[in-house]
Amino acid sequence: MSTEKERELFEERLRKLESLKKSGGDPYPAETKRTHTVAQAIEKFGALEKTKKSVTLAGRIRGLRGHGALIFGTLEDASGRLQFLLKKDEIGEKDFEQFTSLFDLGDFLEVTGTLMQTQRGEKTLLASSSRMLAKSLRALPDQWHGLKDKELLLRKRYLDMLSNPETRELFVKKSIFWQTVRKFMIDEGFLEVWTPVLENIPGGADAEPFVTHHKALDRDFYLRISLELPLKRLLVGGYEKVFEIGRLFRNEGIDRDHLQEYDDMEFYWAFSDDEKGMELVEELYKQIVKAVAGGMETEYEGKKINWSEKWPRVDYFEAFEKETGVDLNTASDKELLKTAEKLKIEIPKHIGRGRLIDAIYKKTVRPKLIQPCFVVGHPLESSPLAKKNPKDQRRILRFQPVAGGAELGNGFAELNDPLDQKNRFEEQMKMKAAGDKEAHMMDADYVEALEYGMPPAVGYGMSERLFAFLMNRSIRETVIFPPMRSEKHDEK
Repeated sequence: MSTEKERELFEERLRKLESLKKSGGDPYPAETKRTHTVAQAIEKFGALEKTKKSVTLAGRIRGLRGHGALIFGTLEDASGRLQFLLKKDEIGEKDFEQFTSLFDLGDFLEVTGTLMQTQRGEKTLLASSSRMLAKSLRALPDQWHGLKDKELLLRKRYLDMLSNPETRELFVKKSIFWQTVRKFMIDEGFLEVWTPVLENIPGGADAEPFVTHHKALDRDFYLRISLELPLKRLLVGGYEKVFEIGRLFRNEGIDRDHLQEYDDMEFYWAFSDDEKGMELVEELYKQIVKAVAGGMETEYEGKKINWSEKWPRVDYFEAFEKETGVDLNTASDKELLKTAEKLKIEIPKHIGRGRLIDAIYKKTVRPKLIQPCFVVGHPLESSPLAKKNPKDQRRILRFQPVAGGAELGNGFAELNDPLDQKNRFEEQMKMKAAGDKEAHMMDADYVEALEYGMPPAVGYGMSERLFAFLMNRSIRETVIFPPMRSEKHDEK
């Protein structure tokens, strides 16, 4: 709800808007005559000041103070801020009085003039004329009480960006993050592709999908929960190195590391293996860290993370037994359930053995892994799409980078045996029938594709969770407009 003060300010600005219209001015013109950005004006200040060349800037008014026949202001565009100065005897009494009475903080202004330095040495644009580009009807938050409500900051992110330059910088860094990923993959010879968001069968992850209806085809589709199965079909089709950066949708809970809608990158590399995959991923992550953080050290929840060293391998079975005393080679489901109970882990009904083990692992092993490493040798039940370890059929050739106690990606040697894949899908369907909403569905078309032959390959997936980790923020904070409860819901 708006406060009385906010309503008064809104009404006052509406009156100024009408006054500007009545005077013949256009408060929302369709064009601007800007000649320089603020950064360009500052960069070329010496030459522009010397030649007295006319300069036109455009941006938002972020500061105003009057001193009799002088008005000092601060103009801001995306490149920076610069002071401007209006003198009554320079622009004329009429225009000076109009500016004084009709312009407010937050308005978008076009100002033309010459560059100079004040007696205090501050770079300034001495105005010869000014023009309204867009009247701001609402006062900016920092004009009345600032913006401190975290939920409101996320709901009205544009106000967060206006009030907090570090938020704007955050999304510049996020752009650098994805640019680095894309450039790295292309430089490594991978082909970027785009696969459908709407799927007949959701697959590639343990997640509950969103369902939508396609009117023209009169049928339901699922919003994709992974990029995996369409990309691996491309390996069947003859491509050897492919990747995609795309949006995924998972109908699950929100916490520091999870969101229902987020960006993800997956690559698939034919005639390669998990060892080569780990080498590639380690190099990719190190390039990302350097580009985004400006160095090889970051902080996460008070822990210093050094990315520069060679990442060690952590054996899943060995680490699990060390922290729990349970040998996964021999442990029964009953023993695992007792272990989870002792650890006070809430286990949903009908949970499969793989996710039961994973829940215990996340409670005991993962929090101890602070410096970057690869967890390898996961139990067979943890992924129905990964190839078995030929030396130990109870394990799969899977690897996960972990740092700061958080999982930061997932990769494995891809299962390309169609009979084995079909059997694993059938096991997943039994779990789904028993009530496990996140179990994989049978994808007969994918199995058929494998029957035509898919070469040995390694695949890997990472999401913007890595960026959130590097910024030491929740993933929701690093999404420009995250999904939120309705305002009506919050008012209840």
